[in-house]
Amino acid sequence: MDDLNLLRMFVTVAEAGNFREAADRLGVTRSAVSQGVRRLEDRHGTALFHRTTRSMHLTEAGAALQAALSGPLAEIVGALDTLGDTPRGTLRIAATSIAERFLSGPLIASFVAAHPQIALDVTVTDVENDIVAGGFDAGVRLGEVIAQDMIAVPLTGPQRQVCVATPGYLATHGTPAHPRELIGHRCIGWRPDPAVAPYRWEFEEAGRAFDVAVPPHVTTNDMQLMIRTGLAGGGITFGMEETFRPWIDSGAFVSILDDFLPKFAGFYLFFPSRRNLSPKLRAMVDHVRNFRGT
Repeated sequence: MDDLNLLRMFVTVAEAGNFREAADRLGVTRSAVSQGVRRLEDRHGTALFHRTTRSMHLTEAGAALQAALSGPLAEIVGALDTLGDTPRGTLRIAATSIAERFLSGPLIASFVAAHPQIALDVTVTDVENDIVAGGFDAGVRLGEVIAQDMIAVPLTGPQRQVCVATPGYLATHGTPAHPRELIGHRCIGWRPDPAVAPYRWEFEEAGRAFDVAVPPHVTTNDMQLMIRTGLAGGGITFGMEETFRPWIDSGAFVSILDDFLPKFAGFYLFFPSRRNLSPKLRAMVDHVRNFRGT
């Protein structure tokens, strides 16, 4: 078992690229990770990493070991996890910031109440990444962006994006009749990362999809800032209907251009295809399936 733990530690360090992040993923100290890798190297008489004061990277032997272990080790760890009947341990999930159903509170609160021996670690990120390489057990994304080799469990039904503004803004600036008229309006846009261009607002007309590259007067990666700015009369904004629904129902926001905004596949909990799911991940899968109808 000690050898298995050392190998798992080595693979985590290789994926993370440094001891500190690997220690965070494993829930141990940086010193424990460093000593574990050193013990593995000493046991087999070969260096697995080149280390400097500024960086570290795999040696040729280390790269070969990582390649050999990447698949089999995950299967072994997953199989061992299934030996216990009680779901326990840390469950790491990467969720997009627009997954309102998952992030709104009730789903997570009810899950941790039902499974007190599971520590749920949720990273909210809109950067599309490899959840396996990132050290996550599962992710939450829209179905259209999930890789085909993943197992996907529906979290919601079909979703729709909406275009909204306050009644006051529309009274002053007019209501666009077609998405292309958005170019002449103050718009509040979104992008997942500063290195990425602002999201192009997507529409459909006569069964044909098209998008509009609105020139945002405000751009952010924070949906709450988009909502607050829109409610303050800052302009027209765009996002998931579930997110804006409370303010649409109250009349604070008016939904516009509805005829150009069809429904599409909703959100899913997804994870790598494995023969044996760990009890902690199985618990989340079951919880999501049961929660959908509430």
